Amino acid sequence: MKKEYNQTRALFAITKASLKATFRSPQSIFFSLFFPIVLIWIFGSLGSSGIPKVKVAYEQGTDTSNILYGFLKQNPVLQAPEKGKDVEDELRKGRIAAVIDIKENRDSGAIRPFSIHLRTSSAAQKDYGVLVAALNASLAKTDSIFYPQKPSAATVSQSIVEGRRYRMIDFFLPAMIGFSLIGAAVFGVAFSFYSLRETLVLKRMYSTPVKKHNIILGESLAKVIFQLLTVVVLIGFGYFVFDFYLANGWITFLNMMFLSFIALLVFMGFGFLITGVARNQNVIPIYANLFMFPQYFLSGTFFPKSSLPAFMQPFIQFLPLTAVNDSMRNVAFEGASLWSCWPEVLILLGWGLLIYFLTAKFFRWE
Repeated sequence: MKKEYNQTRALFAITKASLKATFRSPQSIFFSLFFPIVLIWIFGSLGSSGIPKVKVAYEQGTDTSNILYGFLKQNPVLQAPEKGKDVEDELRKGRIAAVIDIKENRDSGAIRPFSIHLRTSSAAQKDYGVLVAALNASLAKTDSIFYPQKPSAATVSQSIVEGRRYRMIDFFLPAMIGFSLIGAAVFGVAFSFYSLRETLVLKRMYSTPVKKHNIILGESLAKVIFQLLTVVVLIGFGYFVFDFYLANGWITFLNMMFLSFIALLVFMGFGFLITGVARNQNVIPIYANLFMFPQYFLSGTFFPKSSLPAFMQPFIQFLPLTAVNDSMRNVAFEGASLWSCWPEVLILLGWGLLIYFLTAKFFRWE
């Protein structure tokens, strides 16, 4: 009696062989691991001591009709936060330096015409010196013009709320994970499967008793294992070297790994599609970069996407790399659950369904 071919054993054999080839590939190691680590090192080491500008908000009910408020608003060092942001949340995370409350002393016997109260955060204490200098400059201007006989136009008091500063590494490391995932998945799948097809390896494997889906699955599984290992290394490097913040510890780490897995499946679909439509190896980098490069600069990888024009924002939100970057940052720093990231996951799943539908139509074995 003929023994049935062991498909599971064949699947693991293909996975093992492909994984070995990936680990032996200098390009895979460089673009998936070395290059992102270098970028994390550079941006993680950067401070924020360049341009002396701080963001401040004003308490509800602040007297906006007085002259001191006008001078503070004109001060180029003091900038307003972005519209639509939760001021209390921004204060706790150190994204704004203070919430300012200005009151006019209407008592004719008051020594100082105004009183200023600053609500600052422990997360923004490094900006406090710049804030005080800007505040003193506005007060001096007010004194010299309107109150030359007064010791100072206002008394200043401060209260501090607890918070944690949103640092460069907290913004940048999740983006580097997305950067690594999209580059390795698209290029890795596109080049490897194209090479297997052109060297007739796929055709030979197709003629064996191994089922077609196991051939694809084995190669894909090797890519997934390798790339998830690089994600572990990137998170570990950021955590131990730059104190990257994991809001809920191991839960956050596992959530980031799950999001990485979903992103990998989607990005690998683009690699399969490029493999199917590419007529020669020279066009693969062109197709891959047409897909990846716009997202590097539109999806908040190197700078906040809010810096881009408003008319682009609705389009940007639906890019797959935007969904990865936003969900990673929300999970890592905000401590968000996977369930709260359902819009980003839904965007990724939508892209996945579309891309694998197209892949099924264009993928070729020879």
